[in-house]
Amino acid sequence: MTNRLKIAALLALAATSASAQRLSVTKATVDMGRTGYEMPVTATFEMRNRGLRRLVIQDVVPDCNCTKVEYPKGEIGIGDKFTIKMTYDARTLGHYHKQAAIISNGSKKPVYITMTGVVLADLKDYSGSYPYDFNNLLSDKNYLEFDNVKRGEQLQFEMGVMNNGTTIMQPNIQHLPPYLSAQSYPERLSPGHHGKIVFTLNSEKIHDYGLTQTSVYLAQQLGEKVKNETEIAVSAVLLPPVKAIENAPQLMLSDTTLVLDFGGRSKKSGEVVLSNVGKSRLDITSLQMFTRGLKVTLGKSRLMPGESTKLKITGVAADLKKARTVPRVLMITNDPQQAKVVITIRPTPNPSLKGEE
Repeated sequence: MTNRLKIAALLALAATSASAQRLSVTKATVDMGRTGYEMPVTATFEMRNRGLRRLVIQDVVPDCNCTKVEYPKGEIGIGDKFTIKMTYDARTLGHYHKQAAIISNGSKKPVYITMTGVVLADLKDYSGSYPYDFNNLLSDKNYLEFDNVKRGEQLQFEMGVMNNGTTIMQPNIQHLPPYLSAQSYPERLSPGHHGKIVFTLNSEKIHDYGLTQTSVYLAQQLGEKVKNETEIAVSAVLLPPVKAIENAPQLMLSDTTLVLDFGGRSKKSGEVVLSNVGKSRLDITSLQMFTRGLKVTLGKSRLMPGESTKLKITGVAADLKKARTVPRVLMITNDPQQAKVVITIRPTPNPSLKGEE
């Protein structure tokens, strides 16, 4: 019996309701968007064993020989997550709809997964202009940063988007904080077309000076469910008002760049010396990090004239590898010439993690 006949026979069986399934699929249909002719494309389906016994995938039957599947061959523990992959050879131009039936001891009847998309003869490569893929809604940025914001300002930031899918999208931003708004141009984006999202920051609605961070989410359609893979990090640095001070404090740093040479270790620390070379007390009122993977310890937050202290910065290699922007430490001070001070962290490559310093 051919694969097509096999899956046709399986489809004739009534589908089991989702609540009765012991084998659950996070997303049963994956739209792969646009791909080039004879450029194989792979869909990954995230799954989980929600049954009360170990799961065994007995077979995964695709509907044609043009699609290959990969699935776990051994037992899958109770509650464990796993993936099944479908690869389409893309040897036929036009839209495709490929399906596979999962046969296991986790459900009485097959569970179906589907990959869709379109194969084009003259596919353009947008990876240079739009390097970030939010499920076929491509973007030129995955991190927004509003720097040196002054109270009362309204600043704008543009993010380019491109529809690399096969259906019309309505790009929009979800989970916006009160101080941020966003507008898409155009509101509806046809396949293969470009657009932009304009963010506007209202500094009056930011409460605290220094660094404010949040996450928003890029959606293809209005009302779409929030997903981790569509997260966009947002940061804003609100500066305190600068006042002229007679006999002012003055901050001097041993360096504004700290190199952390991990050398294969999971953690690495370094120090920056802070000195008050001014004529009155120096106050460090805020100490924050732009990215995960950094831990800071400051000896003293108040320095009298002539005093010094050390800022110890520890980096975690695994977290810094995932950073979307340059790792930095932000300080807010009462030095009228340096209300905002940034120390940049330069981690050197660490191909293997062998332990902690």
